[in-house]
Amino acid sequence: MFDSLSDKLDKAFHVLKGHGQITEVNVAETLKEVRRALVDADVNYKIAKEFTNTVKEKALGQDVLKTLKPNQLMVKIVKDELTELMGGDAEGVDLSGDPSVILMSGLQGSGKTTFSGKLANYLKRKKTKKPLLVACDVYRPAAIDQLHVVGDQIDVEVFSNREEKNPVKIAEAALAHAKQNGHNVVILDTAGRLAVDEVMMNEISEIHKAIKPQETLFVVDAMTGQDAVNTAKAFNQVLDYDGVVLTKLDGDTRGGAAISIKSVVDKPIKFIGTGEKMDAIDVFYPSRMADRILGMGDVVSLVERAQEQYDEEEARKIQKKIAKDKFGFDDFLKQIQQVKKMGSMKDLMGMIPGAGKMMKNMDIDDDAFKHIEAIIHSMTPNERENPQVINASRKRRIGKGSGTSVQEVNQLLKQFNQMSKMMKMMQGGGGKKMMQMMKNVK
Repeated sequence: MFDSLSDKLDKAFHVLKGHGQITEVNVAETLKEVRRALVDADVNYKIAKEFTNTVKEKALGQDVLKTLKPNQLMVKIVKDELTELMGGDAEGVDLSGDPSVILMSGLQGSGKTTFSGKLANYLKRKKTKKPLLVACDVYRPAAIDQLHVVGDQIDVEVFSNREEKNPVKIAEAALAHAKQNGHNVVILDTAGRLAVDEVMMNEISEIHKAIKPQETLFVVDAMTGQDAVNTAKAFNQVLDYDGVVLTKLDGDTRGGAAISIKSVVDKPIKFIGTGEKMDAIDVFYPSRMADRILGMGDVVSLVERAQEQYDEEEARKIQKKIAKDKFGFDDFLKQIQQVKKMGSMKDLMGMIPGAGKMMKNMDIDDDAFKHIEAIIHSMTPNERENPQVINASRKRRIGKGSGTSVQEVNQLLKQFNQMSKMMKMMQGGGGKKMMQMMKNVK
């Protein structure tokens, strides 16, 4: 996501390196490259031009701060303006109703049904809600089945009626069902439609009038670029929705929709879809997205994800094991499982400042831990608990059983030993010792 744009912006800022002051000449040269980078990322030319004009006004005449170089000051101005362009502050969903009704709208193939499930899962896990998913797509038989599969995955009830062909009546019946069964959020998954399809657009307008949802969200595939912005505008004229959901932001997208959609329809991006799994959903934070676009990473989101997976009781058990030199491969395996729950490796690397740039030409596999897990699973319970017993013949057996080489088994054992020593040192007041060791490393 945004890799190409990040590279081009980085090159644009290089123009200012070595200059002691921001001048009209070097600013013009830099912003020409910034505008070109935005247009290449599928941002509307008019928006890109207005953006660079605003940045130019704020940059010209500013004395370079003592702690900053000109290119760093320009990066800060661009970051602030990008944040404003994408909406400024994050906005959540309105959950004030009883029950709260959320109407999902969008084009065919935008990922609306899957996202309805992700949103239900998010509200259930993070907001302690009891959601009800409602199948209002009466045209595509597989849509009802798909929503039921999604509901089963996240253990959320799905309301459907295969005999009823009027989506308004289905929605009304679902609301009554929700009130009777204690559901405090109702998510209506409507049929995908084309912006030019007048009959279908009228239908969703009728659902909207009848149900009066607290929140109407427009789901759009970020990979459709500038087309996404145009369809968002057409839908907004009919529905006057409350916010936008950008799906497939983990794909090969240039990012133009994320940057310019708020400016065109004056509606905030509320959520983004970042993968196929049911927990691959993030609240959209414009400032964090601006950081990532400019290659600064997103440490706040990374920490939040880590905290979500942090198990205090498990951490205490591991601390005790480390103190007694009992930290084994079963414990290591649990740590790997927690990291995997945080999201795809590529996405996590993009949140670490500078890492995205270093890893851009590397194919980061989501199964990065696969061979490590295979090696550990090939060990006996005794070997996992007491790695020191693993001798040459055991290594050969483990390698054969896991489909890896003895060298790979050796490498894992070496890394595990180094990690165990470091953890022991950090816990036993050995932080100073470790600092001393690092100083001695030349």
